[in-house]
Amino acid sequence: MKKFIAEAVGTCTLVVLGCGTAMLVGCDAANGGGYILTALAFGLSIVAMAYSIGNISGCHINPAVTLGVFMAGRMDKKDVGGYVIAQCIGALIGSAILALVFKLGGVTDMTGGLGTNGLAGVGGNAIAGLLVEIILTFIFVTCILGVTSSKAGHGSFGGLVIGLTLTGVHILGIGLTGTSVNPARSIGPAIVAAITGNTAPLGSLWVFIVGPLVGAALAAYCYKYLESK
Repeated sequence: MKKFIAEAVGTCTLVVLGCGTAMLVGCDAANGGGYILTALAFGLSIVAMAYSIGNISGCHINPAVTLGVFMAGRMDKKDVGGYVIAQCIGALIGSAILALVFKLGGVTDMTGGLGTNGLAGVGGNAIAGLLVEIILTFIFVTCILGVTSSKAGHGSFGGLVIGLTLTGVHILGIGLTGTSVNPARSIGPAIVAAITGNTAPLGSLWVFIVGPLVGAALAAYCYKYLESK
């Protein structure tokens, strides 16, 4: 149970810091500084949580990461469902916190729909968005599997490397899809945004569930092959 609670707390933190920053600074092409700040917010959230809850749950805080780790043979299948549920609950709580804070603060225009993902950067093309999410998640999960491998020897620097990699994929992906690479991070804001009156993000939500999961599965298969003797 403590592992599941840790995953919920970690995912909640990721959404509050990452999506909250996106709401504050904006993520449009005319505001490149907003890209960097948002990317750093997501990356630094991972760094903070990796060194906070990593020793408790492994700090997946992402269903795609959980899938990749499971397919790589590094976690018990009985924990997979609990991890994913906890991550989605954490994302929902984090999104609800943001909605409450911004509402109490008098902000009526929820910029980007609580940090939801979308397809505006790829012209609304779902296939293009799906491809972006598969590629970015593949890069991210491959990094995680490599850094956390028993053969890697990265020691205490693992969390930093993973956080910097997430920052990197966000720098590219924000202008295209808003960068998900994490189904829970997309599900939470989309559902809470819908509750507050913005149902638009729900239409493309499937892209940000399917894309990361496919990318994670490909990363697991590829890394297992590369690491095998």
